[in-house]
Amino acid sequence: MSAAPPAGDPAAARAGRLAAQSGAHGPRPLRRLATPPADPAPNRRPQGPRDPAPKRAEPRTRQDRTRQDRTRQDRTRARHPDPATARILARSAAATAEGLPSSPPPPHWRAGERTLRLLTVTAVAAAAALATGHPWLLALAAAPAVLLALAAPGAAGPPRLSLTTTAEPQRCFEGERITVRTTVHHDGRIGPLDPVISLGPGLVLESVAVTPTAVNLAVRADRWGRWTLGTIDLDVYDPGALTCRTLRADLGRVDVFPVPSTARLTPIPVRLPERLGEHTTAHDGTGVEVVGVRPHVPGERQRRIHWPSTTRRDAVQINQFAAERASDAVVLLDTLGDFRDAATGLSSLDETLRAATGLTRAYLRRHDRIGLVAVGGQLRWLSPAAGDRQFYRMVESVLEVRQDRAHRGPALHRIPPPALPGHALVYAFTPLADQRILEVLGRVADRGNPLVVVEIPAGEPPVEPGDEIGALALRLWHAEREAIRSALRERGVPVTRHTPGEALDLALAPLLRRRIRGATR
Repeated sequence: MSAAPPAGDPAAARAGRLAAQSGAHGPRPLRRLATPPADPAPNRRPQGPRDPAPKRAEPRTRQDRTRQDRTRQDRTRARHPDPATARILARSAAATAEGLPSSPPPPHWRAGERTLRLLTVTAVAAAAALATGHPWLLALAAAPAVLLALAAPGAAGPPRLSLTTTAEPQRCFEGERITVRTTVHHDGRIGPLDPVISLGPGLVLESVAVTPTAVNLAVRADRWGRWTLGTIDLDVYDPGALTCRTLRADLGRVDVFPVPSTARLTPIPVRLPERLGEHTTAHDGTGVEVVGVRPHVPGERQRRIHWPSTTRRDAVQINQFAAERASDAVVLLDTLGDFRDAATGLSSLDETLRAATGLTRAYLRRHDRIGLVAVGGQLRWLSPAAGDRQFYRMVESVLEVRQDRAHRGPALHRIPPPALPGHALVYAFTPLADQRILEVLGRVADRGNPLVVVEIPAGEPPVEPGDEIGALALRLWHAEREAIRSALRERGVPVTRHTPGEALDLALAPLLRRRIRGATR
């Protein structure tokens, strides 16, 4: 028998009752009341659920682990190169700054640095023995001579050498990496390899990996264009590193495409061609946008009945849809000059093509046709077409516009009629820095094509503090550019300004207020 709880103790009495119930009806689980925790900061704003930290996927197979280890090692080598790799990168940077080599390397084997050092030690030791009369100094001269005799090539002579170079990919976008591999083919034994790389413009050497028979390069493309990758001068030593021969190989060419600016807006002109598309017109058609209702005509589909109007008017009413047409656009590029901003270092020609490709991609996504006209030393044009292939055709046709400036002449070529279809909307991307572009814009306006000028900033001329003449010249420069804009606006040509680094939609948004009309003649 259990002892009775002491009188006056409520906790003990409650425990006795629970024990009696458990003994009479069997064990009963006790429920614990959940008490909400106290809010440490009652005034703090509640936050939404946080996403758990992503877990790094562990490699499943041995090959995945090996590949991951190699990638980690390559990144470590790129950040902290060894002394030999750092010396190769420094020599290559100096060779790139000097430009591509013009004279060919020597075609024969020659003495290497190790041979020259050993011969220098031998000559100095022999001269010291003759000058001082100490015969033991001849031992210092005999040791390098013995090393030269032991490391000299055998009767078979030096091996025959050749180089092969592969670059992947041969077409890429700005900022992507290009892998170049140079392999040495030989019919004998060779020693270490010592490369010197001279890169072309718009390219940066990121890392170099030298193996016993190959040299692997990682090159980054920083500017769009059709560039030559450069050359590699490879010093191939014999097994004793006494003689070497320099082999030169061309690394090939690469097409670097510009990264398009962000653009989604596609302004349209007043008149559209009679071709199905996604742009709504003011005419009746079979589109998807309802523009009104009209009385029913026998023979029309019942699913087009607008029941609310039918109920109110006590007559069958039919939904009236707007016709949807495609648009034709032409991108006109001003390649008459390339102006670099002294403050930011940006190139007006680079920003011109980046903005133009962003607009091209936006129109192609709407299944519209778009063409190209590049005005410069040589006239380049491409008829409007649709499809993803048109984007690459347009970019490839203007990758060499920098070379056209060497053919610049006083007169500009006339734009052929197929390049500017009737009523096609023309976007002129220009820094408005060359007066000759106004002549081209005048010809386009005379044809009656709707015209939009997108100004690409060319950068202000630098003025020294306290230079009054320079400040006056800068004011005249601003006044001249404002006069050009005013002359275009008076003729009915809208002029908008695109800021590099921003979305092109910010410059095109004012054009969506109303449809663009052709310039007045």
